[in-house]
Amino acid sequence: MNSNRMFSNPFSKEYWHQAMADFKNLRILVFAALMIALRIVLKPVGIPIAADLRINAGFFVNAYGAMVFGPVVAIFAAAITDTLGFLVYPNGIYFLPFMLTEIAGSLIFALFLYRTEVSTTRIILSRFCIDLFVNVLLNAPIMALYYTMVMGRSYVLFDLLRIIKNLAMFPIESLLLIIFFRLVIPPTRKIGYIVSGTEKLRFTKKTGIIMGLLLVCSISLTAFYAIHTYNTTSFSASYTAEERLTRNTEMTEWARQEGPYGDELVVIIESARSRVGAKEMTYELALYRLDRDVLAGETDLSEETVRGYSKSKAAKEPSLTRIGSAIALTDKKSGEHLSMTITPDERAAGGA
Repeated sequence: MNSNRMFSNPFSKEYWHQAMADFKNLRILVFAALMIALRIVLKPVGIPIAADLRINAGFFVNAYGAMVFGPVVAIFAAAITDTLGFLVYPNGIYFLPFMLTEIAGSLIFALFLYRTEVSTTRIILSRFCIDLFVNVLLNAPIMALYYTMVMGRSYVLFDLLRIIKNLAMFPIESLLLIIFFRLVIPPTRKIGYIVSGTEKLRFTKKTGIIMGLLLVCSISLTAFYAIHTYNTTSFSASYTAEERLTRNTEMTEWARQEGPYGDELVVIIESARSRVGAKEMTYELALYRLDRDVLAGETDLSEETVRGYSKSKAAKEPSLTRIGSAIALTDKKSGEHLSMTITPDERAAGGA
């Protein structure tokens, strides 16, 4: 090692000078190569926690290596690990932006653990930052880009299930990482790779308070996102073809009772929303007049097919002419019809 100097934070020139010096240290580079090899070997190895929940064993090696060789080496080690890991265990198509999550995770571990007195607080904070900022916030747009560019389909930007999984894993991973460091720091210090001891790796009341506060923060953020998603997401987007036909037909029959419309009326649900705690479901409806003569010329379509259209398909259908819109309220539990307010489209020619 170039020196035994320790830093309380990474916000100094000396810290980065030391990190660059370690990047030129042959002994450190050999150690980094060993960590890269271990991470690749352990890539498919996981510790099962519960159904669909597992801890990848490589993250222990990632944290350990970052503590020893620092942020500069960590960036290059993560990039090499990501590339070689795909070559050894190919899974789908290689997508370069995924490397950013590897780099970000290694960098965060290094910023919290390199050349400092490793403590339970630092380990907990490092794991929390990775789960929140890397696994959730950074990974989401990368996954969306991957699905768009490679798979040609859309992706839910912030998957609630993914957020909950990371929330559930955070305290478990933190505790396991603290135990792991208590085991590996003494021999690592003995051979001169680090200066830190294990004096601050005890489970204390402070440890519990910090983890509890971060857990409350995680739960609050997840709850806020879940409520926001529920309040702003249209349930109609998830309708099956059969459900869409059934609900469109139900709204069509209801609208005929509310206005002077005949059997040419077709109602299409454009959105179905509710709010957390609300008793009503709010439907935004588009009212169309069906031209059966035009429909007859489309030999591959039936009237039933048209009545089961989604918002986008209905807007492009030649046999449908928009004649108005409506807002309908139903009881969320029973489905009872509460009210419907119809607004005729003044620009539409003719009548229903």
